[in-house]
Amino acid sequence: MLTEVLSAIHALPTPLASLLAAQLKANQAAGTPACLHASQWQALLTATGLDETALSLALLPVAAAFAHTPISHFKVGVIAQAASGTRYFGANFEFPDQPLGASIHAEQSAINHAWLTGETRLLSLTVNASPCGHCRQFINETPEGQGVQILLPQGRYSLAQLLPQAFGPTDLGISQVLMSASSRPLAPIAGDPLLQQAHQAAGASYAPYSGCLAGVALESACGEILCGRSAENAAYNPSLPAMQSALALAHLQGWDLSQIRRAALVETNAATSQRPHAQLALASLCQAKLDYLRLP
Repeated sequence: MLTEVLSAIHALPTPLASLLAAQLKANQAAGTPACLHASQWQALLTATGLDETALSLALLPVAAAFAHTPISHFKVGVIAQAASGTRYFGANFEFPDQPLGASIHAEQSAINHAWLTGETRLLSLTVNASPCGHCRQFINETPEGQGVQILLPQGRYSLAQLLPQAFGPTDLGISQVLMSASSRPLAPIAGDPLLQQAHQAAGASYAPYSGCLAGVALESACGEILCGRSAENAAYNPSLPAMQSALALAHLQGWDLSQIRRAALVETNAATSQRPHAQLALASLCQAKLDYLRLP
């Protein structure tokens, strides 16, 4: 587990810190160190006597400790509550020597975390700073959209209150939404297993606007593999590319990103391509070569 996360846990009141540390250690062994399952959440409520709101706000420093901010040094933490009851941590991530637009916002990180884990509905986000317009637009792409609840230290708001007269998928004639869109089967490919996993991730990506389905697979120094996929947005700029999706998840899972051994990007032929930016983002963190396949 990240040193910063352990420090944030130990700074909490003893009953909460002890139980949380044990829970996250168990989850780390299972490969999911940055979330709390519904039963674990209930155990925290029972052990501490806190209500849902108080516990969510109390854990924000732990979520923020996952941040990687070499440029701004401003850490934002998010706890996303999925319909399953699991809470997913998210935090902002910045890329050294890259444009600010390459950054991953904390709200994107948390939603991406839940989505990649298989969640299909998002109920609320607890944030330690009011979401920027970029993030409000990204949240609006999820199934609940305007109904998502945003819990801040100063109060609770619906997304409709924070983003009135919103522009979303339906304004562009799109009926599917992020997290609930169906996977698209792509023609199978043979050969490199890493490319095959990126290919599978591409089929599950969300690209209703460009049509560029894209998936990334990363391989760690010890041979572990995880995948990310693109998540487009009706307003275009808040879209999350597949490489950022994968790197955000890898960081939350405690990977040493400088030791990534291999990376693969598979995308479908479209008017856009994620290859140039994927190469730059990867090169800012490690020496791994990007294997690439563009499907017809």
